[in-house]
Amino acid sequence: MGKYKVLITDHEMKNLDYEREVLEKIGAQLIDAQCKTEQEIIEKGQGIDGLLVDYAPIGENVFKFLPKLKVVARYGVGYDNVDVQAATKYGVCVVNVQNYCTEEVSDHALALLLASIRKIVLFDHWVKKRNWDYNFSKPIYRLKNKNMGIIGFGNISRRLVEKLQPFKMNILVYDPFVHPEVAKDFQVTFTSLDQLVSESDYISIHAPLNKDTRHLISVKELNLMKNSVFIVNASRGGVIDERALIDALHNKKIAGAALDVFALEPVNQDNPLLSMENVILTPHVGWYSEESQRELQTKAAQGVADVLMKKRPDFLVNPEVWKD
Repeated sequence: MGKYKVLITDHEMKNLDYEREVLEKIGAQLIDAQCKTEQEIIEKGQGIDGLLVDYAPIGENVFKFLPKLKVVARYGVGYDNVDVQAATKYGVCVVNVQNYCTEEVSDHALALLLASIRKIVLFDHWVKKRNWDYNFSKPIYRLKNKNMGIIGFGNISRRLVEKLQPFKMNILVYDPFVHPEVAKDFQVTFTSLDQLVSESDYISIHAPLNKDTRHLISVKELNLMKNSVFIVNASRGGVIDERALIDALHNKKIAGAALDVFALEPVNQDNPLLSMENVILTPHVGWYSEESQRELQTKAAQGVADVLMKKRPDFLVNPEVWKD
């Protein structure tokens, strides 16, 4: 019997070797459970000290009915499925993994952007149907001197900007939580959201999902956009009002979208996005590489281990609960 008990609520990993390697060092017993609801977590988590969470909802009842719980670690940068306010109320640390997939997500966003602009997926389908013609794809525009809009300016989007600079684009940034002085360091222009969506030729979204950003891009913003704009979203599906996006795509108010994230995941099979030729879809895979997989599992488990050993974790979402 381990000194501590740690429950993995849900995961998509091939194995849990990295977590075991970290947690066994502190004498923790790892319990693998595939839970979809809070009730399942409560039933399987009696007596646990820590939670490792992927997509399962962690609401106030989890904290209320698991009194020994000391730490919840989210596999990823975002933590919108964890009620941080409730965790803080019950004195539970919430940790995430802030720096594990900066290269991967910025690479993926760039790949989606270029594939959209050059209509790579459309051409691939066209040629595989034994067609040889480019006229059906018109218009296609070059990147140089176009306006590239970036919504959210954290580590991932800053790395994306570095990768975009050789293309000689004009980069507009909207992030009300970042000081405009940062613009000088990255050779970008900070703007309002309305200005960004109305002036950009291409837009890439990198905002976290919270009460301020949910449906940040909706009917108003889509109506302000150029009808030639392409939107890339590799952050969280809820930042875009998906129904409004579908309507804008259907009515050709915008040229296209490339999405790695969705309002509901996995995507419903009747979602209109699945049948749209001007949309590229990937299954929330922007974070993934073999290297980032290892970092994700190791660092999430280390966050749990640190809290249980009374060591301040590297990435503490609610620092007010920590008592030195």
